[in-house]
Amino acid sequence: MNILLVYPEFPDTFWSFKHALKFVMKKSSSPPLGLLTVAAMLPATWEKRLVDMNVSKLKPADLAWADMVFVSAMAVQRDSVLDILPKIKAAGKIIVAGGPLFTAEPEAYPDVDHLVLNEAEIPLPLFLSDLGRGKPQPIYATDEFADLTKTPVPLWELIDLRYYDSLSLQFTRGCPFNCDFCNVTALLGHKMRLKTTKQLITELDKIYDLGWRRGIFIVDDNFIGNKRVLKEEVLPAMIDWRKGKKGCLFTTEASVNLSDDNELVEMMVKAGFSQVFIGIETPDDVALAECSKSQNRNRDLVSSVQKLQQMGLQVMGGFIVGFDSDDETIFQRMIDFIQKTGIVTAMVGLLQAPNGTQLYQRMLREGRIRTDFSGDNVDGETNMIPMMEISKLKAGYRKILDSIYSANGFYERVRTFLKNYRPQRQSVSLQPSEIGALFKSIFEIGFKSKERKEYWRLFFWTLFHCPKKFPLAITFTIYGYHFRKVNELHVA
Repeated sequence: MNILLVYPEFPDTFWSFKHALKFVMKKSSSPPLGLLTVAAMLPATWEKRLVDMNVSKLKPADLAWADMVFVSAMAVQRDSVLDILPKIKAAGKIIVAGGPLFTAEPEAYPDVDHLVLNEAEIPLPLFLSDLGRGKPQPIYATDEFADLTKTPVPLWELIDLRYYDSLSLQFTRGCPFNCDFCNVTALLGHKMRLKTTKQLITELDKIYDLGWRRGIFIVDDNFIGNKRVLKEEVLPAMIDWRKGKKGCLFTTEASVNLSDDNELVEMMVKAGFSQVFIGIETPDDVALAECSKSQNRNRDLVSSVQKLQQMGLQVMGGFIVGFDSDDETIFQRMIDFIQKTGIVTAMVGLLQAPNGTQLYQRMLREGRIRTDFSGDNVDGETNMIPMMEISKLKAGYRKILDSIYSANGFYERVRTFLKNYRPQRQSVSLQPSEIGALFKSIFEIGFKSKERKEYWRLFFWTLFHCPKKFPLAITFTIYGYHFRKVNELHVA
């Protein structure tokens, strides 16, 4: 049987990095890890192809080849899904769909023949069994959570690694916390489930053996959810794995309480972690209490961020405005917080209520759900009716973005970060695309853009004050270029 796996296109968003990727001659920030893992669960005798629509088009020849088409997507990919499903159906192909989008709204896709919902490790074998008997059902779902020790190594062979800026792997699922707006626990639960350390090292070995030397994103929603296992098993194994190797620095997601554990931070940095995304959400403690973000309360968030930076981790931050308790002072307070911390990659969005979350249920009870959840954190929209007058909320949101993404605000923040950041020495592998990115940044930003004055100011400031951080400074100028493009094009 010929199986075509299709990953729909992402729109131009904060996290797409589409405007930055052209500097390093890449087409997508990362590959479809879920589909690559699903492919490894299918019978080995089946022929498989993968079309990632973020790097190539879905062609009639692809559909003509296939007997069955598997589609997986997140909410932000909804428009692309709605575009391609009728085309696949018109080609007379059987459609099997799964992933967060279809799990959240299964009734919205009548073109799909078979829905495999929730985590694939449990319902997919049931579908395959019924398919083998000639009696596949329309829907396969489960309330159970998968045993990750049985999850196979993704079939990286199905993609062309040259198109991607980073690769990804997953070690855990679930999160112990209870943020009311987050759909992670609705989909994956509160209990941390882990792969074995051996599985993790096997996946790293495969990636490295394929010749990969760029970044690796460990996509866990909270990598530090089980600190004991990390300290006793995982990080020592990763430290040992890195010996004699170049490149492959790690990025992951964690809760801010990482800053409370010096030993854990030191081990992560030694293991090759250079970046961590943290959901900070808001500097307002009342709003943190409102959304049950207990892990962020009763602490100096600025100091927590700066401590991680000083210990060698770049902190990327997620922020939200539009909580019921927010007043009009929150906008300037948010700007001041982001600038003071020096968080260069600061994603600020309006509060949304994803399906299945506690917030969604509360908004539903209060009659405050107005549209579908878009999945785009920074599109300037919300699917709920906020307490603040919507025009004031959007105006304040615009004020934040215009300030933190402005050339002056952004480059000032980069300097703040570079002054505070104490990177650990890592063995890296400089690639031609990164050298090319420097010259492209000089041409596109240093000469053509409106922020060229700030670009050259940072360029020479870094060379004179912290020359070892110069490559990072150039990377940030490219990030800023992308953020401003997204801000200009997509936030009304």
